[in-house]
Amino acid sequence: MDVGKETLRDLSCLYEITKELASSFVLHECLDKAMLHLAEMKSMENGTVTIIHPITGKLEIEVAHGISAEAKKRGKYEIGEGITGRVVAAGEPIIVPHIYDEPLFLNKTRSRGDSGDPNRAFLCVPIKDGKQVIGALSVDRVYHDGFGDQATKDLQFLTVLSSIIAQTVRRIQIVNEEKEILRTENLKLRRELSEKNRIDDIIGNSSRMQDVFEMVHRVVDSNATVLLRGESGTGKTLVARALHYNGKRKDKPFISVNCSALPETLLESELFGHERGAFTGAHERKIGRFEQAEGGTLFLDEIGEISLAVQLKLLNIVQERCFQRLGSTRSISCDVRLVAATNRNLEEAVTRGSFREDLYYRLNVFPIYLPPLRKRRTDILLLAEFFLEKYSKENNKNIKRISTSAIDLLVQYHWPGNVRELQNCIERAVLVCDGDAIKGIHLPPTLQMSATGVRSKRPSFSASVENFEKELIIEALKQNNGNQTKAAHYLDTSLRIINYKIHQYAIDPKIYKI
Repeated sequence: MDVGKETLRDLSCLYEITKELASSFVLHECLDKAMLHLAEMKSMENGTVTIIHPITGKLEIEVAHGISAEAKKRGKYEIGEGITGRVVAAGEPIIVPHIYDEPLFLNKTRSRGDSGDPNRAFLCVPIKDGKQVIGALSVDRVYHDGFGDQATKDLQFLTVLSSIIAQTVRRIQIVNEEKEILRTENLKLRRELSEKNRIDDIIGNSSRMQDVFEMVHRVVDSNATVLLRGESGTGKTLVARALHYNGKRKDKPFISVNCSALPETLLESELFGHERGAFTGAHERKIGRFEQAEGGTLFLDEIGEISLAVQLKLLNIVQERCFQRLGSTRSISCDVRLVAATNRNLEEAVTRGSFREDLYYRLNVFPIYLPPLRKRRTDILLLAEFFLEKYSKENNKNIKRISTSAIDLLVQYHWPGNVRELQNCIERAVLVCDGDAIKGIHLPPTLQMSATGVRSKRPSFSASVENFEKELIIEALKQNNGNQTKAAHYLDTSLRIINYKIHQYAIDPKIYKI
């Protein structure tokens, strides 16, 4: 073969491969195209890039041209095992002139038969990042004219290519690390921007709660009637208080009435007041809640439970902003911000005729929907730690953390009682805990049952090790404000291993950022 033409073909092949490697930020994709060019332009078959796995320390196939996915899974080697393992261990290239006669060739992928072309050679070179060997590049090539100088030239070509691959691996790693830093900074900026919407008394960083905070701040200084919707225990009372104490009426009274706790006759008297002698037992004048809340906010909880008669009187107040005490004909004007809350489906109640349609529209001026706890699972740990600190102080206990096993139970539970149930759960756990950590055994039995209602089996040895690893990583993230790099240093390991474990255990570092 003409030397000039061969050199030109090598340069052309390197150019095409370099172009592919430089144009992608996905390692698997660009390496796959590189191995395709080797096959088409250099007749180098079964092009394979093997990389050292950061956790297991074994050599695993990153990409292999012409090899099935199942075969790739089988292609795992210990350092020093087989030809590829020896290349990585020694950091030196190896040529096997006749692959089928070489006992060190293990053929773990089973991509080659037991017999074949006797002129098929195997070439393998190390991939080095500086002085560190991070993997190997290997190919098959059939030398029809016999094994000679051409194999040496091919080995030199592959050595040059391996250095380009090493640079590509490093470049993509740097880009991915920078992306992670930018993503972290972006999240930090978004949190800082959302600080103006935070409500100190309400715990939550989830997107659903951010929506609630935004809605609260949009209406906080308005006189518009607000209707809080959501299941029992989702924190409607807290939001009502936030609407009052973060608004322009904060220096005036905040009055709360649970409409479901009083019968109809008492509720009317409670809301509107009564004159002396208005009914049996009315020995003196009573000031109602509307008068007590003058200039401030009146919170009507469980508004969906009031009778039609009370609904009519309430409608008149909402429309006219005036009312009469029971037993009086004098109208009293009122300047009250009205906030109502319900866990009932008012639309269905209107359809059934148990709730007045006109009152519904008067109340539903600015609805705010509070999500159930099962829809904001990223807030569970934040809430649990808040309640842990609160009840530890109240009970003079030094409980510092919640174990991984307990966190798993808390996150997996469906929380029908929402935040109120979680609060009671943590209070109970604090009372029964005698150590420095809340464990699974301290949680109520309902949390320790599986989805089928059968108590979970004791975890296996491997599961226990995984739980221990996960707990260590979570503790490191807590100590370092969710920063993976600092967590890796805290645990005396590499960022790559930490990132792999975080992905493996589906840990979300964001929830540990303050």
